Amino acid sequence: METGKLSRIKVGVIIVAAGDSLRMQGVDKILVPLAGKPVLTWSIEAFEKNPGVDRIILVNSERHLEAVKCLTVTHKWSKVSDVCLGGKRRQDSVAAGLKMLGNCEWVIIHDGARPLVSQDIIERGLQAARETGAAVAAVPVTDTIKAAGKDQIVIETPPRARLWAVQTPQIFRFSLIEEAYQQATGDVTDDATLIEQIGGKVKVYMGSYDNIKITTPHDLAVAELLIKNHEH
Repeated sequence: METGKLSRIKVGVIIVAAGDSLRMQGVDKILVPLAGKPVLTWSIEAFEKNPGVDRIILVNSERHLEAVKCLTVTHKWSKVSDVCLGGKRRQDSVAAGLKMLGNCEWVIIHDGARPLVSQDIIERGLQAARETGAAVAAVPVTDTIKAAGKDQIVIETPPRARLWAVQTPQIFRFSLIEEAYQQATGDVTDDATLIEQIGGKVKVYMGSYDNIKITTPHDLAVAELLIKNHEH
């Protein structure tokens, strides 16, 4: 991609797919077929179709790198500019994607294992992020949640009305997430936590209960059913 074009990038996407699929019983969740095409393909195509997205970076594990590169060649995705190697932790993989992206006003970070991300979720996220510079897709928790100690004795039952189950995409002003990563300490399970650690405000916006993450074979079966339902 030419340097002149890089300077005009407003919205970049980092799709993280460098996990080890430990709970998939030996099945590779990123490349396993879902309704006729690899799981990762669904996420890529969602952002490829979005008119507000300018550039997509794919972050993968070493064992999948060549396979994913072949996918990009086969499908000729015009917005996928780079396929790069991830790290041991999720945050290491995102950091690699941020370094590759650069020169961007907004960055959308999405898990490649969430194939059912919709255009509505993407658009709502871009709108919500304008309020604080950081926004995360989430859904209200429907179950009662209890916090327990190592002995499995309940410590507290937080009010359900205030609890959200966080998803991706997560959208950030590039300068803000870049600063958060530069100051990152310890391990985190999502990027918004790093914004919180530096005192930033994170907006929660409505995701979708269909926007599931593929972590087990059961999730894959559920995703198949959801796709079939959407087609009818």
